[in-house]
Amino acid sequence: MSERQEHGQLERQLQRKVQQACKTYQLLEPGDRVMVALSGGKDSYTMLHMLRLLQPRLPFEVELVAVHLDQQQPGYDGAPLRRWLEQSGAEFEILSEDTYSVVTEHLDDSSTYCSLCSRLRRGILYTAAERIGANKIALGHHRNDTLETFLMNLFYAGKLQAMPAAYTTDDGRFRVIRPLIECDEAQIARFAALEGFPILPCNLCGSQTGLKRDKMTALLETLEAEHPHVKSVMMNALANVRPTHLLDQEVLEAWDARPEHIRPAPETTPRETHAAAEPVATSRGRLRVIS
Repeated sequence: MSERQEHGQLERQLQRKVQQACKTYQLLEPGDRVMVALSGGKDSYTMLHMLRLLQPRLPFEVELVAVHLDQQQPGYDGAPLRRWLEQSGAEFEILSEDTYSVVTEHLDDSSTYCSLCSRLRRGILYTAAERIGANKIALGHHRNDTLETFLMNLFYAGKLQAMPAAYTTDDGRFRVIRPLIECDEAQIARFAALEGFPILPCNLCGSQTGLKRDKMTALLETLEAEHPHVKSVMMNALANVRPTHLLDQEVLEAWDARPEHIRPAPETTPRETHAAAEPVATSRGRLRVIS
């Protein structure tokens, strides 16, 4: 297969998954103005590309605005990203805030940068979204991200929680969506390479090693070597929860009070005959022979 054919095949596969996710989780709705968070990594480039392909095929109108945040990291060069955006014809904004210094001043080298960095970045993006009139914010998290998050919460935080396809911010201002939620990272990486996206490196979390998320990535790779479809199975499991077989009493109470149309219990017919269940020994130690 030539690279051109491979590119076309990957584009169709990823586009199909994005379109299905948008339909299943109602990520896009009439009149949406979506701020597409463009970090400069392979995932966000691919997300913007796929959303722009999907945009004219929707039966309603949505607006897309790409927003990139320059966090003033050492060695940062956003010129290639800006040229790419200008050539793409997409509506965009580039912001600049020195979050890098804030993170490195407040945390030492042994601390994980990701949490503080993401909070600072999120606050800036929320402010920008309000200013440009966006009601939704699209993030480039993919299938691997949500599975790794699920495993991290399971092993380190003691809770069953992953990345949802969509959620409303705590203040109720925005709907955050993840159009790549069903997409595999390896396919995204290969597509980004074939597209030649001008990738910008991260000198914060990208510079740290031994992170818990890296361990989850390695675990998934090990499992995938034995079971090639394990990631698909795990994603299906996140959408196929059985509250009656978990231990959270609040979840079970909510499940018992669910409307009748939500996964109705199947009708069962009692068995008319059963095994005799006669004992072969009793507490008095006498054996009974079952003929």
